[in-house]
Amino acid sequence: MSTRRLLELAHLNIHNANALSSPYTIGFPAMTAWLGFVHALQRKLNAAGYPTLELVATGVFSHRCDLQTHQGPGDFVHSIIGTANPLDKDGKRSAFIEEARCHLDVSLLIEYQAQESDEERMQRPEFMALLEQLLTRMKVAGGDLLSFNTPQLHVLDDSEPQAVRRLLLNLMPGFALIERRELMQQAMEEGADALDALLEYLTIHHSCEQNDTGEVTWRSQRKAGIEGEKPGWIVPIATGFHGISPLGLAKNQRDPDTPHRFAESIVTLGEFRMAHRIHSLDEVLWHYHTDLNRDLYLCQQAQPEITDTINDGRY
Repeated sequence: MSTRRLLELAHLNIHNANALSSPYTIGFPAMTAWLGFVHALQRKLNAAGYPTLELVATGVFSHRCDLQTHQGPGDFVHSIIGTANPLDKDGKRSAFIEEARCHLDVSLLIEYQAQESDEERMQRPEFMALLEQLLTRMKVAGGDLLSFNTPQLHVLDDSEPQAVRRLLLNLMPGFALIERRELMQQAMEEGADALDALLEYLTIHHSCEQNDTGEVTWRSQRKAGIEGEKPGWIVPIATGFHGISPLGLAKNQRDPDTPHRFAESIVTLGEFRMAHRIHSLDEVLWHYHTDLNRDLYLCQQAQPEITDTINDGRY
């Protein structure tokens, strides 16, 4: 059994986070936003005197997601509640692309590694003071971080599942975002293309039956999961990017020393699962994964390797 070292950032109160998680979906921010925030935090801590500290994996627990949309009486679709941008020189509203926003209450469970010297210094009050100072200056998923609970460090042994369970129960009520790529993979192996496989698990089918007395009974159902399991709170999630151009240099690129390429978003299925239904940390921890042979830059969880290079459960 191994020892897991965790940094708990509980109840991050985020205002106006980016809800346009991919070109196809709107809602909870993309997983790349959460891992990007954690990576930025690591770089700031490295520069502040903890050079060996690595934040290697992140679990995301949602307590509240207030999507800024409105559906009026008789409307079929929701409309984005936009922001009031400044007027132009003629006193008119300037042209702009509306951005979807949401207000969030989210907790992050971050697994970290460090050499013994840095780990010992992390136990001192100076580290927590530095961490809180850095957090107040950072953006999270494009939104403003208004408040958060005092960060905490945990050292857990995998041989003590009750300690892991107590930690997860402290995050209740909350929903952990986990990857359900295997649902799409199964549908694609049965012949569906990627988009149909995605929509098949998100569509709610309504049917009705009329008995002999004329009474009508309505029934709603969704596609069953693997081996007939009842699907939980299934949602589309953006989990990375697929390169669509060769590596090279582009004019006026932000970093002149790093190769540039164009990429498109990768979307798959995820599930919001109540924290009390999580049995191990590997179920919730996300990490970076790069597959250069297929030009994939991913955020994923510890799942068995999928050998099929076509039906890999992503769109």
